[in-house]
Amino acid sequence: MTTTLITGANKGLGFETARRLVEAGHTVYTGARDVRLGEEAAARLGARFVQIDITDDDSVEAAAEFVRKDAGGLDVLVNNAGIAGVPKPVGEVTGADMRYTYETNVFGAVRVTRAFLPLLEASPSPVVVNVASGLGSIAATTDPNRIESTVPALAYGSSKTALIMVNSQYAKAYPGIRFNAVDPGYTATDLNHHTGTNTVEEGADIIVRMALVGADGPTGGFFDAEGVAAW
Repeated sequence: MTTTLITGANKGLGFETARRLVEAGHTVYTGARDVRLGEEAAARLGARFVQIDITDDDSVEAAAEFVRKDAGGLDVLVNNAGIAGVPKPVGEVTGADMRYTYETNVFGAVRVTRAFLPLLEASPSPVVVNVASGLGSIAATTDPNRIESTVPALAYGSSKTALIMVNSQYAKAYPGIRFNAVDPGYTATDLNHHTGTNTVEEGADIIVRMALVGADGPTGGFFDAEGVAAW
């Protein structure tokens, strides 16, 4: 049985990813900060709830210890939790705004990955999926034919660029673990007030696909629905 943890799994892409992986036979731990919302989501999914605030070291360490005791290990980690940050014109973004966004989107992913690495390294076929964005792709945001080039997102976009590089560095440091970053596309979620053009089901496709790669699968890459994505 494959054991999987998904952060930010009480709604949106995280919830849909959890639903699909439960269907695929995974034992899924749905991670969320809010206990009530997390427990309700887990009950609906047939999953197990673990409370985790990815911006808090103690919370993340406690979640890792809970999964270790409850499941005995971890095979798949999906770093899905993220925030849009403070919506401001580029010239008005402050250092504090950047720090707030990075605390979740970058530092949070690092915090969770570090805490769960011992469990992942003990798995026969460990996988980590980092949910990034096309707004983190320099190639996409400088291509006038791409919608990403029209979106001013200094804090959010650069945090996802950083996450793609974080993914690359982990992949090189841990060749036994499949690390991949993904772009779910412009998906209708709370993050963008449901203005996205993709459904949650469509957006989750690439997350699920990369969560299911085997030991011979790719690592260190950035992928979208079409395959390898430029970054």
